[in-house]
Amino acid sequence: MIELIQKIKKENIGKVEENISLKKYTTYKVGGKAKCIVYPKTIEKLVLLIKLLNQYNIVYKVIGNGSNLLFSDKDYNGVLIKLTDFDDLEINDNRIRVGAGFSLMKLSRIAMKNSLTGLEFAAGIPGTVGGAVFMNAGAYKSDMGYIVRSIKVLTPDNRIIELENKELDFHYRTSFLKKRPKYICLEAVIKLKHGNRQAIEELMKNRLKRRLDSQPLNYPSAGSVFRNPKDMFSGELIEKLGLKGMKHGGAMISDKHANFIVNLGNAKSEDIMYLINYAKDKVKEEYNVDMMVEQEFVNW
Repeated sequence: MIELIQKIKKENIGKVEENISLKKYTTYKVGGKAKCIVYPKTIEKLVLLIKLLNQYNIVYKVIGNGSNLLFSDKDYNGVLIKLTDFDDLEINDNRIRVGAGFSLMKLSRIAMKNSLTGLEFAAGIPGTVGGAVFMNAGAYKSDMGYIVRSIKVLTPDNRIIELENKELDFHYRTSFLKKRPKYICLEAVIKLKHGNRQAIEELMKNRLKRRLDSQPLNYPSAGSVFRNPKDMFSGELIEKLGLKGMKHGGAMISDKHANFIVNLGNAKSEDIMYLINYAKDKVKEEYNVDMMVEQEFVNW
């Protein structure tokens, strides 16, 4: 790994951070240390980085804002890649071409200021565009699948290709990319509709207020833990079992919204994992419902 890091620096691929706590890079604020995080400057530098990683047989993962990830408490002995510098933005009428590292919340505000409607659901989602496409992020009965026209990706054999919406297999909280994590989203083309700026802004404000009123945003979390089963609400199932407010170590099933697990300040990843498994098992036992975890477990 030392030799690889030296080579990454020599090739001027981008900023490199070593032995860094993952608490800084996940919204749960938990996790062990990452041996190395690399911020490639360009697509060409990213391609070079992937080639080096494969050459040295080093495991790697692309992460966005870490808003849907639960890293274990162990050290991650590979390389994490952050596409923060992939933040180009181009607006042409009602079409937006945007880099994978661009903030989704920021993009929703820019769309509003340009009187474009269709991205209001993203006003409170703290992820990147690439991460949102990867997991088909959504809220209020809308998601990325409705607005993404195409994406540019780096394939596992280092080709850069475009994939159209119909090829991306968008479904509830999943996509082509989630099933094939070695494809890396580089940018997306989003198509919105023209609307009334004041009405769009008002809708975004109302939804943000609803989010603040109903979700435990005063503690670190990673949003909804479980997908909603068909015609049911995961939070309701957990709440009916009296699990709201249940604590394990420094983690708690939120007493505000039962489909959130929060870090009360000193939680470990294993505390959160314990509560996820406990709630899942109890719902299965009581209602014979298999709840699917919405979050991604890394390095367990």
